[in-house]
Amino acid sequence: MKGDYQDLVDEISALLGAPATLENRDFGLIAFGVHDSGFDGAALDPVRTRSILTRTSTPAVRAWFEGFGIARATGPVRIPASPDAGVLRDRLCLPVRHRGVVLGYVWLLDTTPGPSDAQLAAAMEVAARIGVLLADEERADADLARELRAVLTAERGWQYDMAVAALRTALRGAEGGANGPHAVLCVAPWPAADAPSARSLPGVSALCTVAVPWLLPRTAPSPSAKGGPAPATTRVLAVLVRLRAVDTAGPALTLADQLIGTAQGLTAGIAAPRPGLAELNAAWHEAASAARAAHAEPGSPQVAEWGAIGPYRMLTSLADGPAADDPAVRPLLAPAHRELARTAEVFLDCAGQASRTAAVLGIHRQTLYYRLSRVEQLTGLHLTSGQDRLLLHMALKAARL
Repeated sequence: MKGDYQDLVDEISALLGAPATLENRDFGLIAFGVHDSGFDGAALDPVRTRSILTRTSTPAVRAWFEGFGIARATGPVRIPASPDAGVLRDRLCLPVRHRGVVLGYVWLLDTTPGPSDAQLAAAMEVAARIGVLLADEERADADLARELRAVLTAERGWQYDMAVAALRTALRGAEGGANGPHAVLCVAPWPAADAPSARSLPGVSALCTVAVPWLLPRTAPSPSAKGGPAPATTRVLAVLVRLRAVDTAGPALTLADQLIGTAQGLTAGIAAPRPGLAELNAAWHEAASAARAAHAEPGSPQVAEWGAIGPYRMLTSLADGPAADDPAVRPLLAPAHRELARTAEVFLDCAGQASRTAAVLGIHRQTLYYRLSRVEQLTGLHLTSGQDRLLLHMALKAARL
């Protein structure tokens, strides 16, 4: 599909004698014509260069262009330069429409004399063909969004299994398919009514918005009729991100930074990468929990990975089921390590005071230190870390419930 766009953009460039750039209606770059010696040497203008390098335009540039009615236009629109907005050259915009809806724009630098009416008419015919492709992709994006949302909101059991199977089928025609490693990303709260286009974001297999029953921190709750906080839902963005390998979440981290940008109050959570789609429900819980943890800690990074949120891994699970089932603590809860678990619990009950712990357990301090080192080896947690202690303590207490 990407090659089809490039061919059509090159066709417009050849028709009008200038390098063209294709963007979606949100000004995200899709394809651009290559500048060569046959075109105007001034074609490498700052706005075009930024669009190619960053795959987007500044708010000032977008506002200037949209002020000329390009979203409503059915034919070419000439837009004068505006140095204050960063637009140093006149522009020619060809709206890309399908069935009356604008789906994107083809941009060229305007020249004097410009293209003839016949050339512009031919270029608009090509733009109409681009519109058909964009409409097809929007329908595919909508199908994927629907299937992903069904997975994330399905009850456990056969409903969930059927939803995953439907998503896997829908992803067969998408770039990257359903196979290979993926990570789930959650951005909360998502400020827009709709999700962005999956095709405009590198490495995205599918995305959707989901309403979750959260009352996020830093937001004053509305009082209910009974005086308590009213039930609330928060719209979040869920993204399924393709990875190069299951041991790195780099593409998901990059995408999270891109989606958040400089916005205040947005946070993102990233689940542990997984080799396939079977555990999407668990991955979604991790991603959403990480986003909530980032929200709960003022001054913390806006992007949080599940493996780095410490005790919030447990806190965010308390209302959802087995709170003690944290992967780090799980080995310590095995029957073979009952004495080690008891030692760790008493040590934490005693606020980490070795002498008190040894007295309660009736063991020598050296025995205590040996057992605590074994606890650290089994769990990978560090008892000198306050967050690791809190995670271990909550898990051990929850295991008694």
